[in-house]
Amino acid sequence: LDERGVVNGGKLRWPDEFVRHKAADIVGDLALTGARIQAHVVATRPSHGGNIALARALARAGRRTGMPAMDISKIMDYLPHRYPFLLVDRIVEVEGQKRIVGIKNVTINEPFFQGHFPGHPIMPGVLIIEAMAQVGGMLLMSHFEGQDTANKVVYFMSLDNVKFRRPVVPGDQIRFELEMVQFRGKTCRMKGAGFVDGQVVAEAEMMAMVVDR
Repeated sequence: LDERGVVNGGKLRWPDEFVRHKAADIVGDLALTGARIQAHVVATRPSHGGNIALARALARAGRRTGMPAMDISKIMDYLPHRYPFLLVDRIVEVEGQKRIVGIKNVTINEPFFQGHFPGHPIMPGVLIIEAMAQVGGMLLMSHFEGQDTANKVVYFMSLDNVKFRRPVVPGDQIRFELEMVQFRGKTCRMKGAGFVDGQVVAEAEMMAMVVDR
């Protein structure tokens, strides 16, 4: 491309190909934050350098708000569950005290696959909901950050509108996304869903409360 147009007689695939290229650059560069960004981005003469600087600033701002993402050791500080009933491997996103995203890696070594079902392993639906509830428990516990969380435990009170959309099998990674619908005192209502490869595998609404051990 020069001042006369496209060189070597080349043709554009779309009339706005240059705009599409810049938009794709922005999306790719902001993906470096490693988080889901909910924003309306307006770019004027964007560049990779500027995009990356923005991504770094957003990542720094994200680390200053809410609980940080958590590995398994941090999760075990909050949840009393242990093998074989700890069904959360990682917390990858926390948006203040309103939304949380957790990961469960499903492997053939899970003990429940021995009997569910031999030769046709499928993760039991009740355990998918249990894993979702554990991620939700982390979100509820975030409201008590700074308190003696080691001596508190989350009890689930009800489940509503539970739906299973597709089987979960060994090798799947379930991404649980939950949001706080209502929080009052020590009780909350949450809505969540589990995804494998972007497809919904389960969804539910749940009520829970925090009690002292």
